[in-house]
Amino acid sequence: MEDNSIYILKNYGVTKIKLKEILIEKGISRNKLCSLVGANFDLINRYYNNSISRVDLDIISRFCYVLNCNISDILEYTPSNEK
Repeated sequence: MEDNSIYILKNYGVTKIKLKEILIEKGISRNKLCSLVGANFDLINRYYNNSISRVDLDIISRFCYVLNCNISDILEYTPSNEK
């Protein structure tokens, strides 16, 4: 059967936000990070729990600046096994 749909769902892989690991490693609380980057706790908590659907590059840049790390330390892409 031919698929004539315009939108075809594909598995492109997964991107994980590793903020929790970095904060634990550096001994920084979410509350402290809130004040350092000028963001509210709810936003920081969504990044911390890897439950955010759209990444804000400005926030990621602030994380990198404050935590003295690279973007690759915060975001990790795992490709799909499906090709």
